[in-house]
Amino acid sequence: MKNVIITGASGGIGKELAVHFAKNNWNVIATMLCLEQGKELRNIPNIHCYLLDVTSTESITVAKQKILQDFKTIDVVINNAGIGYRSFVEFSEDEEINNIVDVNWLGVVKVCRAFTSVFRKQNKGHFINISSIAGLVNLPLGSFYHSTKHAVESFSECMAYELMNFNISVSTVQFGNTPSNFQKNVTRCNRTPVKCYNELMEKISTVVEGKTKKNVDLKQNIITKVFEIAENPPKKFKRNTIGFDANALNVLRNFLGYRLFGRIIRYSVFK
Repeated sequence: MKNVIITGASGGIGKELAVHFAKNNWNVIATMLCLEQGKELRNIPNIHCYLLDVTSTESITVAKQKILQDFKTIDVVINNAGIGYRSFVEFSEDEEINNIVDVNWLGVVKVCRAFTSVFRKQNKGHFINISSIAGLVNLPLGSFYHSTKHAVESFSECMAYELMNFNISVSTVQFGNTPSNFQKNVTRCNRTPVKCYNELMEKISTVVEGKTKKNVDLKQNIITKVFEIAENPPKKFKRNTIGFDANALNVLRNFLGYRLFGRIIRYSVFK
């Protein structure tokens, strides 16, 4: 059986990925910030839960030691852990900025750094870094979330060049708003003294909620695609864009260029 590590596996897409891989005869090393939150996974065959905080080098090191005691090889690492922060730059908070950078970007960096040596010694391995359409295009109120996802895209592509000689490859996965716990847990800026800011927040939140409700089939498509990548990892770096919204935005941005794309977004939001 192949072995996969999934970060942020206690809920949302991470949890469903863990269940899907386990049902398809993979050993799932489900890592999470709190084992109690992942208690539903404990009795599922082929799922093994480990405590791991992606923001902590010490936590990653301890988890890595325990994992390698239990498993001789690691085939795939899925960097899924992530959080959201929807805020205006003017009213953003240091703690929230630091938190989203630590989890969404540095968490990916630190986990990849820890397991690259494992892959190198094995002379095989694949990193799947869960990004977002936010890593390819820029949209209102995404200053912090989009920045971290762009960073994941750049980091993944650069790292892929380093690892080619060791039979280690990297993929990223981008998709739009998905019905899961993620949107419910997004941290939002509090109401501000600026009227137009508040109106923009309400507009964006309404658009996001509407899109999320419509994307009923997206979650299963994501799970299916990630599993497909894990089963047949590409040898070269590859971006995988999933869902109509993500593909449409990506094509529009590349085809129209910044100015026309920006005009469409501004019209859609401020009309």
